[in-house]
Amino acid sequence: MNDIRRTILWVIFGFSMVLLWDQWQVHNGRKATFFPSATQQTAPASATALETKPASVEAGVPVAAGQPAVVPAVPVSAPAAPKERFDVTTDVLKLTFDTEGGSLVRTEFLKHADMADKSRNFVLLDDTKDRVYLAQTGVIGSSAAAGAFPTHKTPMSVTGERTLKDGQDELVIKFTSADVGGIKLVKTYTVRRGAYDIAVKHELTNVSAAPIAPQLYLQLVRDGNKPPGESSFYSTFTGPAVYTDAKKYQKVEFAKIKKNTAEYEKQSNNGYVAMVQHYFASAWILPEGVQRTISLDGVDIGSRVADCCYRATMMTPVESIAPGATKAVDAKFFAGPQEEKMLAALTPGLELVKDYGWLTILAKPLYWLLDKLHGFIQNWGWSIVALVVLLKVAFYWLNAKAYASMAKMKAVNPKITEMRARLKDNPQQMQQEMMRIYREEKVNPMGGCFPIMIQIPVFIALYWVLLSSVEMRNTPWMLWIKDLSSPDPFYILPLIMTATSLLQTALNPTPPDPIQAKMMWFMPLIFSVMFFFFPAGLVLYWITNNTLSILQQWVINTRMGVPPQFNLPKFR
Repeated sequence: MNDIRRTILWVIFGFSMVLLWDQWQVHNGRKATFFPSATQQTAPASATALETKPASVEAGVPVAAGQPAVVPAVPVSAPAAPKERFDVTTDVLKLTFDTEGGSLVRTEFLKHADMADKSRNFVLLDDTKDRVYLAQTGVIGSSAAAGAFPTHKTPMSVTGERTLKDGQDELVIKFTSADVGGIKLVKTYTVRRGAYDIAVKHELTNVSAAPIAPQLYLQLVRDGNKPPGESSFYSTFTGPAVYTDAKKYQKVEFAKIKKNTAEYEKQSNNGYVAMVQHYFASAWILPEGVQRTISLDGVDIGSRVADCCYRATMMTPVESIAPGATKAVDAKFFAGPQEEKMLAALTPGLELVKDYGWLTILAKPLYWLLDKLHGFIQNWGWSIVALVVLLKVAFYWLNAKAYASMAKMKAVNPKITEMRARLKDNPQQMQQEMMRIYREEKVNPMGGCFPIMIQIPVFIALYWVLLSSVEMRNTPWMLWIKDLSSPDPFYILPLIMTATSLLQTALNPTPPDPIQAKMMWFMPLIFSVMFFFFPAGLVLYWITNNTLSILQQWVINTRMGVPPQFNLPKFR
């Protein structure tokens, strides 16, 4: 019976690994290796559902819910200002603005190096032949009868400083439109020292002779391609996300937007819309209590970039503006690293863009503890080691029970092996005799499994903490490990990890069944291959866990009178 259980468990584990590999391949845009779909076809970038959108949508300008599209136009009276792009620099950001609509078209992070080329700074928002990722705002009418208003396509004039000087805490950049449809829009960006969030104030002045009730929109437009340099051996989410108090954090895949099957909260008076990728995010945030309509859709902006583009939009109605009056709407734009404490301080729920998946309830306290350890140790690599040590201490008694059960199994293995050889022609009697031996020796064949299974969610959560934490990015540990978020350049840590896995296997009781015994050695080897491509911080965590497990198992075996023996494989 025990042999059958072990075999079933190994088969389930192996099949799960195959399915997991296939899902990684599909998630990274490749064909499934083992179970490819018979009709897997990818539509070309130009053949998406976006092609049938009306002209206003193709221009990237949203329309009021339930209303037909109105093509925005700049009136003849508007000045033909030349389009200009210019940079604004702070101590942490280099921002590129466009006078067409006063849009933010590029964000360069001066404190974060690019993973592909560490001589360059990392760029999130961008507008080049290879990438599209933009932050835009503008004004639209609340009905089909409303005229065209200043949008992100409207030419604007600009004033303000462009470099944050020593001793200066903030700088202000102001964009002003001409009269478009009876509205003059003034868009003011306030950028602060050391901050990745930008205050964006929209002032709408009615210069017509009649009241106007417009809507303000804030949107993120991005291509659907994965960030460059993503590993094929692990996958992280890239795409839009919506947060509201009612539905909490809702991430939406690009594929669902393309198929028009995306589900998310569409009306709220709180929350944000965001674009998320590994380590970094951007988000538009409106104040609490401001009513907004949320939409996620596709938009054709005429880009040469494949799979372009997807849009996350918030629209908020502006109270009727009397002739000569001005209404202001405050907003906040964030573009930066997913530093959990900083995100949580900006607005409720923004820290959830750092995606821990379904184990968030475990991952958040683990990150909190890791951060506290780093505050004391001041080295993220040694903080990982310290955290694993604390976890092993916390689970000491559970591990002790598991290893004690394994030690008993190891002690009775000679009896089991002799019995199997004697009764190899009578499987039924062999199983009965095996159960009798276990019963007399008070050995539970599954006793070593349950204590370990209880700990699995904790260590999976820690895996996601280490994979998601931008603090590991380009952070050295010691010696040759210069970046805990990148694979070991010399593969030394993966080789040590493989050795510790094999040593741990050698200390475990050998299954009586020869096939299971071979599988017990093959699986750690197969599993270890992936670690050659995993970030060094994850491999360090696994090595520490393996080493402490070996030490604990060694001590318990010795105490129980079962001296550690290395059960080397026999493949004959």
